[in-house]
Amino acid sequence: MKQVYRLELEEARVMIRAAIAKSEEIGVLESICIVDDGGYPIALERMDGARITGPQIAWNKAFTAAGHKRSTHLFNTPPNGPALPGNEAFGIQWSFDGKFAVFVGGFPIVVNDEVIGGVGLSGGNGEQDTKAGVAALAALAALLEPRGMKVLVEADIKK
Repeated sequence: MKQVYRLELEEARVMIRAAIAKSEEIGVLESICIVDDGGYPIALERMDGARITGPQIAWNKAFTAAGHKRSTHLFNTPPNGPALPGNEAFGIQWSFDGKFAVFVGGFPIVVNDEVIGGVGLSGGNGEQDTKAGVAALAALAALLEPRGMKVLVEADIKK
């Protein structure tokens, strides 16, 4: 039998608030999606004025990060990114009816070495999406650390 951790709404809200605060600080309008380990949204917010396409893109990134247990930009990071032309997963972005995102902005949520969900962001450039995503992970870490849980807080995650 294995103990399983599940994200709950209040934890997702903490992550979204942190991502929005970082986005405001760096001057970008983001959509942020937090998904469970099955890739289904727990919370999704689009900042006022953010692109209308952002929520779906953020969900796709979070879905991919949770489901494939890696930061989405790692699929296209040279030279060995598996989704690059000529590599083993080239074309994977057409999987799951196009929901599979292979560009920057999706990060798995790893608690006590287990992927329990994902966070996806859309609206900024890669650096901005990454800053807001890492801020969301850091907020979850600060929330869970007093409970004895360790959250992986970094941009390049591959489990």
